[in-house]
Amino acid sequence: MAKGLTLVIFTRYPQLGQTKTRMIPELGAAGALALHQDLTVHTLKTARTLQAQLDCHVEIHFHGGNHRAMATWLGEEGHQVYRRQIDGDLGIKMNHAFGTTLRDRGDRTIIIGTDCPSLTVEILISGFTALEHHDGVLGPAWDGGYYLIGLQQPQPELFCGIAWGTEQVKQQTLAIVTQLNLNFALLEPLPDIDRPTDLPIWEQIKTTLEDV
Repeated sequence: MAKGLTLVIFTRYPQLGQTKTRMIPELGAAGALALHQDLTVHTLKTARTLQAQLDCHVEIHFHGGNHRAMATWLGEEGHQVYRRQIDGDLGIKMNHAFGTTLRDRGDRTIIIGTDCPSLTVEILISGFTALEHHDGVLGPAWDGGYYLIGLQQPQPELFCGIAWGTEQVKQQTLAIVTQLNLNFALLEPLPDIDRPTDLPIWEQIKTTLEDV
């Protein structure tokens, strides 16, 4: 892997009532906040394990809070960089993140969120490997979105006209991929933890982790 590698993690600073809002009717505001914190910490542990196996730069792009608050919460082990997300919808934020890493660093870049605890180091490595021979890589989510997207070069069109937060995200994105004649690899579909009906998946993952 000649080019550098960057993993960008999108998350929010934990603030009561402002994270995992779809879970609040089931878990309450405090429970939803705790879930968000647990999922973020789990994702960062996966990223740090990845760093132990690959020479990979990790950036945490956050909404809410500030750099000091984020570093106090998640620490600085692994030398990850904290960057505040710009204003705008998810597409604007991701396009900006890709522009920063691809233009400024020249790295093959993957963006993930913190809602997919089934995402493993092995899948992340597969994503970076796919970028050696593809324009991009997509990890489809069960709910019609995606849990991972990676690019070799900036592709702003991929983030325009997408109905973010709906079941159409993956379909609309792949339609643009076809229109642009890009060569994308697809990873295995995985579940997101977005709604109360998804909670048993997270409980099962936690049980597995406790047994290790």
